[in-house]
Amino acid sequence: MGHGLAHLFNRTDAARWLGCTFSRFLRGRMPSPSPLRALFVINSLVGGGAERVFTTLVEQLSRRPEDIAITVALLDNEAEEAYRLPAGIPIERLNTRGGLLRSITQTRKLVRRLRPDVTLSFLTRANVAAIVALRGTGAPAVISERVNTTAHLRTGRLAFLSRLLIRNTYPTARQIIAVSQGVASTLESDFDVEPQRISVIYNPVDVDGIRDLAARDPAFPVTRADFVTMGRLVDNKNTALAIRALAQARTGGNLIVLGEGPLREDLGALAASLGLADRVRFAGFIANPHAVLARAGCYLLTSNAEGFPNAMMEAMAVGLPVVATDCPSGPAEILQVELDGAPHAFGAGGALVAMDDDAAMARCMTELIGPRRETFSAAAVRRAATFSVESAVERFRAA
Repeated sequence: MGHGLAHLFNRTDAARWLGCTFSRFLRGRMPSPSPLRALFVINSLVGGGAERVFTTLVEQLSRRPEDIAITVALLDNEAEEAYRLPAGIPIERLNTRGGLLRSITQTRKLVRRLRPDVTLSFLTRANVAAIVALRGTGAPAVISERVNTTAHLRTGRLAFLSRLLIRNTYPTARQIIAVSQGVASTLESDFDVEPQRISVIYNPVDVDGIRDLAARDPAFPVTRADFVTMGRLVDNKNTALAIRALAQARTGGNLIVLGEGPLREDLGALAASLGLADRVRFAGFIANPHAVLARAGCYLLTSNAEGFPNAMMEAMAVGLPVVATDCPSGPAEILQVELDGAPHAFGAGGALVAMDDDAAMARCMTELIGPRRETFSAAAVRRAATFSVESAVERFRAA
């Protein structure tokens, strides 16, 4: 230092000043670090909870392209898609037609061409394809398990082979993001995944966005006396339980069924056989279910297995008390209650009931549509608010 400046600096100050000046000099002349090249893989963007979360993550994470450069791979080239990705996101449509072997080989070719630094995949087929495709490349596979794997693969013609395949691939993933603690526990106990490879990140709930949609006019009239259930009309969702429970509940409302699926005719026949043909409305897939949810009285989750029930959380976000089965996994964690052998128990925003117990569900439906509804409604809103988009997105970014 020259004598003219010496009185302004001690030695520590001078070192700090020189260090900052040199850092600014380097930043002005050295190129910025390249963003992480990430390949996001999913089966398709046909309607569903996993697809909705996947789309939300791409939209949120792509807002900082200097950190992560995202390319999306859709294994199946579906004619209709329920969700749109942000403009400017490169999309690779592989058209594997639902085949696992084609999914693996085509993902492998894509990986060799794009050379991603990391992959993030959603849903079992995409997870297996990404893990196998990255073998030998040195790039890590981060996978997101959206279902309770054991319960999801308990039955079915290829259930045993599917479990064997997962047991031989999932443990080699760099990291597995489980959608609930129940899913994480199953991966450890039944599929030999080391606990240090697993992290739990709950699905994000866009409360503000949901409430904006809820404020719009519904597709058809709904009243506070009505019950709503939402999901694909397949065996695992057990929509028949909601219909049987409605027949026993001491209420006068209707049941609104949102969703499509192969069991539509069978469920209609069940409703007719119970004298409920005029009280069960099969509304199909509608663009804005939140406007319907916000005007109903109570939400029913009847599943035999879940990973993390998105629809249930969205219903709670607009103030619907819920009656949910104690299926593996998710509902008990969300409602913060356990049955401990009882047929039902009340928790944070609704009631948990034993699986396939229509009598227990009917009792809780009657309770939650009655004088205690507003108390449970307020609790549901508070609970939903703890699952913020910001928290989930930042945890995925860190992963």
